[in-house]
Amino acid sequence: MIIDIFNHFMPKAYLDRLATLIPGHVATTAFPRLKTLVDVEARLRLLEEFGDFAQVLSLANPPLELVAGPDVTPDLARLANDELAEICRKHPQRFPAFIAALPMNNIEASLAEIDRAVTQLGARGIQVFTNVAGVPLSDEKFRPLFRRMAEHDLPVWVHPMRGPDFADYASEKTSQDEVWFSFGWPYETTACMTRLIYSGLFDELPHIKIVSHHMGGMIPYFPGKINLGFRQIFFGTRDENPVAKERGLKKPPLTYYKMLYADTALGGEDAPTRCGHAFFGTSNCLFATDAPFDSEQGRWLIGDTIRAVERLDIPQQDRARIFSANAQALLKL
Repeated sequence: MIIDIFNHFMPKAYLDRLATLIPGHVATTAFPRLKTLVDVEARLRLLEEFGDFAQVLSLANPPLELVAGPDVTPDLARLANDELAEICRKHPQRFPAFIAALPMNNIEASLAEIDRAVTQLGARGIQVFTNVAGVPLSDEKFRPLFRRMAEHDLPVWVHPMRGPDFADYASEKTSQDEVWFSFGWPYETTACMTRLIYSGLFDELPHIKIVSHHMGGMIPYFPGKINLGFRQIFFGTRDENPVAKERGLKKPPLTYYKMLYADTALGGEDAPTRCGHAFFGTSNCLFATDAPFDSEQGRWLIGDTIRAVERLDIPQQDRARIFSANAQALLKL
């Protein structure tokens, strides 16, 4: 069995609502071209090609706080979560669970929606983005959401959010050549995880479960940079990072990065998959594809990601943990 823990869907009722709020947005104009993103039957036909394959559904971009104000987003979140829950209810073999969308520009409503989605709809976690309309996820005002998820003992999925308006250079207004997407998202993920760690999140909530999309962004490839900070070169020692000390971290920074969970959504590339697995280890790796966002309606992302995990030089029992057992334990499926 394979469980894909990070893929995306946009229920029709929710898409129709978006069209009234952000007409002309790429989500309402281009996304419907991917039938498997918006059509349950099309998604089911795709999954049939891969045997005993299941998906934990999450809502596709954009984040709700970029769609509407705090008076509207709570209703949007309820609509999206109700629709995703209904899909899971109708097709439990293919969609055993979903993760809830939140109105992050309304903290009280987000807390209420967490409780409703988890206790009434069966959500197995929440999806948040690396920044909330430009505010870092590590900001203290978002900490109650992490505390609530720690109480529910369910994971927080973190998806990168950066658009073309993030320029590549200070002299420019927009990102060119899709740098914002190809390289901005891995950087955004890495920056978010770092800020969460240095904010003391894991010291306050040592059992919090964070799923970092796309194998943690840049993290697995730069442990040397994590281990040696700039100020540490001049004012620290091999075992003492001055910034970490100032922040009051109880452990070496690298230790916290290894507490993250990371998924295999790397486009099916072998070398990055090996590198990510080497850093996070089997116990913290989860299978995910980012489907259906490819030019074949998700087909090549699913197929190539399966093959990349199959080509890992690890025991079969470890491969089974990545494919499904870790997800079953983490999500309490």
